Amino acid sequence: MSTPSLPPLTRVQWLICTIAAIGFAFDSYELLMAPLVVPPALTALLGVAPNSPAVNAWVGYMLYIPAVAGGIFGLIGGYLTDLLGRRRVLVWSILLYAFAALAAGFATSVGWLLFWRCCTFVGVCVEFVAAVAWLAELFPEPKRRETIIGYTQAFGSLGGVMVTGAYYLIVTYEESFPAVRGAHEAWRYTLMSGVIPAIPLIVIRPFLPESPAWREKKAAGTLKRPSLGELFDPRFRQTTIVTTVMMACAFAAAFGAIQQVPRIVPGLPEVSGLARPAQQQVVSAVQSFQEFGGLSGRILLAFLAVRILSRRKLVRVFQVPGLILLPWVFLVAATTNVTLLQWGTFLVGMATIAQFSFWGNYLPRVYPVHLRGTGESFAANVGGRMLGTSAALITTQLVPYMPGGALPTRLAYACALVGTTVYVIGFAASFWLPEPKREDLPE
Repeated sequence: MSTPSLPPLTRVQWLICTIAAIGFAFDSYELLMAPLVVPPALTALLGVAPNSPAVNAWVGYMLYIPAVAGGIFGLIGGYLTDLLGRRRVLVWSILLYAFAALAAGFATSVGWLLFWRCCTFVGVCVEFVAAVAWLAELFPEPKRRETIIGYTQAFGSLGGVMVTGAYYLIVTYEESFPAVRGAHEAWRYTLMSGVIPAIPLIVIRPFLPESPAWREKKAAGTLKRPSLGELFDPRFRQTTIVTTVMMACAFAAAFGAIQQVPRIVPGLPEVSGLARPAQQQVVSAVQSFQEFGGLSGRILLAFLAVRILSRRKLVRVFQVPGLILLPWVFLVAATTNVTLLQWGTFLVGMATIAQFSFWGNYLPRVYPVHLRGTGESFAANVGGRMLGTSAALITTQLVPYMPGGALPTRLAYACALVGTTVYVIGFAASFWLPEPKREDLPE
């Protein structure tokens, strides 16, 4: 007996998918510009050499402190998503990170750059939670929901490709742009480009509907008040703990290893002798391989999400290859040549970033309406943003104790140690991941 086909998407539904895709794309755009712009920004603002210990220390702070701020306020944002509605929080979160990114481009000190990066991170952390809950409830039919959440999240990796391409063009043509603070600096222009998603959002906002499930419960007076404590009730305790640990591990692999690659590339033999602009062009090219790998992983996840019913099996499709590939990439490829590193980061990026999309598909299926944003937010922000991104700080702090002469080599070894460790922990935790009891969303 054939399954009846679903009606085509309406114009409003296409509009919803478009704004969600833009939001996910610029989430990654804002976050993944950090490995590209933070080192040159710190070099300029601190007035020191690129390989200075001060730059190494501040890179860790710049990657971790905004993540902590995003995690704390993102957790609050998840609570507000359940309390005030998905659409309202979604819109304001995108506006926050867009205009904070613009302000960061005018930073005059490391302190101000850190402040505006914190504001950007807060907006991104809140947007992800609000957007996933919003999409899940706007498309209740299981197969369509899984497909739409999967493919719109794939635009997250497109955002990484976009920022890599934007940075390459800006580095190449920076002298053609108007001077900012009396200079032509690529990192400033790249930060300022983050204002772009605010433009279509301002135009589209009046046409975006609220989640029907949330609106109906709110109007009927049956919407329960969200509660962090309820996440640790017997019904949800195992889900909350395991998803938090596994999201922490996925983010740790990205921040503690993959996002350090732009600082490793200049130490490779083919790159170390090049002029600074040429080095940054190679950095951008290598980064693009990682972004295309992440995009491929997200698309593959979206394809498999409706074909592999077991969520444990689905996530292990990406965990097992990543566990094998990551140590090889950073112990061998990252210390050998550019070509090996390019393809290595493509593959490990595919395995790691696909896990980010996995959580967008999984989490709405394990929490009810009144707790959906709060539950998603706890896993994503406490686990992913606050705990997981601390790996960036751990990696940079381990560098002085690693073998190898040059800083890029020691950094590669630190990435291998941190990345492999968190992959092992994440894989082990997957054995306790609860399987959702039903395909439709719990009420």
